[in-house]
Amino acid sequence: MPEKPETAKTSGVEDSRSVRQSVFMVFINRVGIFAVVALLLIVGGVVAPGKYFTLANIRSTVQAISLLGMVAVGMAFVTYSANYADMSAPMTIAFSGMITVATIWLGFWPAVICGVIAGAFLGLINGLMVGKFRAHPIIWTMAFNFVMSGVVRWIWSGTQIYPDVVAGDNVKAVETFYAISRSSYLGVPIMVIVMALVFLAGSFILTSTRFGNQLKVVGSNYEVARLSGINVAGSIILVYVINAVCASIAGIFLASMAKTGAYYTGDGYDFRAVTSVLLGGMTLAGGRGHMLGVFGGVITIGILNNIMTLIGIPTFNQWLVQGIVFLFIVWLNTNSSRKLGRG
Repeated sequence: MPEKPETAKTSGVEDSRSVRQSVFMVFINRVGIFAVVALLLIVGGVVAPGKYFTLANIRSTVQAISLLGMVAVGMAFVTYSANYADMSAPMTIAFSGMITVATIWLGFWPAVICGVIAGAFLGLINGLMVGKFRAHPIIWTMAFNFVMSGVVRWIWSGTQIYPDVVAGDNVKAVETFYAISRSSYLGVPIMVIVMALVFLAGSFILTSTRFGNQLKVVGSNYEVARLSGINVAGSIILVYVINAVCASIAGIFLASMAKTGAYYTGDGYDFRAVTSVLLGGMTLAGGRGHMLGVFGGVITIGILNNIMTLIGIPTFNQWLVQGIVFLFIVWLNTNSSRKLGRG
């Protein structure tokens, strides 16, 4: 009788794959990303005394975190479903903002609805290609981002569009559009309130709905999900639609802040969002993580960027630092997954 291959159990050696994770990732997952946030707050106060805790700087940081948070919630769904990241997020952000500006003559709410629907349509295309036709999520969404960049530049001749020019006599709609990124309710900026609602909705969907439970199975093991009767293609399509809606909301706020619609407004949000998601404890292998961790990752990236700005690091060098952080986190994430037997 042929001998059975030696296993960790039969050899008396304990299977230690679950404990051979990166020390950094264990720290993030167990101690919490918010410990990193606290450390960065201290660093900010030390390196930029008299500037860091001013009202103007706090307001600027909160705005940046709010926009990134909206995008990161949608990106978290993509990562959770084991589809890595949506690299077309920049053009989804830009396109939804430009459509909102272009239709502002219809009124504020009709324009917002048009912007969200336009973004959701892009998400539907991505979902069909990745979920139904099994296109590679990174390659497809990156290519789609380039295609949409060309389409948007062709439609508007590579120029910016301005709400006050498009609106004509509908001045009230333009004023409301400008106000949404600058107004507060009970002292809390509208953008922060919207980001909080988006996070709460995203957390509820992942943890308290049938779709969230099914998505965990899809992200953990595609074949098991398919064989268990889950509509895997439909789940992935819905993931990309949710992601696009979140990006569209951020795109509308960005256009409001800039008082213009432009094809470049979403640049960089794809990498910052996925870095936030991975920092927050979600893994590229899918099926693991939670929205509270993602929120911590968003705050971490927002504070890090703010500190670099305050100490005078040029924009291009900030991109370098963000890129290094992204690569480092992806490496740690992939290494941990491999040692868990999921890589």
